[in-house]
Amino acid sequence: MDVMFYVVPGLIMAVTVFAAYRVLRRTVQLRMAWNSGLTAEARCLRAFTTVHGGTNDSSVRTTLHHVYEFTARDGRTVRFEEEDGPATVVEGDYITVHYKEGPREVIATALAPRKAKQAAATVAMLALLGVVLGFCVAFMVTYTHAAASAGDVGF
Repeated sequence: MDVMFYVVPGLIMAVTVFAAYRVLRRTVQLRMAWNSGLTAEARCLRAFTTVHGGTNDSSVRTTLHHVYEFTARDGRTVRFEEEDGPATVVEGDYITVHYKEGPREVIATALAPRKAKQAAATVAMLALLGVVLGFCVAFMVTYTHAAASAGDVGF
């Protein structure tokens, strides 16, 4: 039974570390696209929403998605989907996208450069995830000390 006091916080820590990786990865991708200096005119092919929650009196979260398509500088046609874009963009609209070319992958975004806002959001999210991680570590250390002083340590 003592194992549960290590497994559950360990799983929470693993999810927290993965979430931090995803936050940092998205921030780096946006920065790369914004800093590349490459822009193109993209056409919005589709705009749709997804809804999460709403069961058992929980809150509902609606996410707006856009699917864009553009031709990169090297002639490749690139299609990508992005969440939380501008609500004023509808199917058929043309919008400027920022992108970075790679040998196999093109990183693109239709979001306007907001480097300070993105940095603040990243720092805030990483701070929150750090608090969760710290709480899990503190819980495990406290439990270990309490169990050791009571003589109940048994893996």
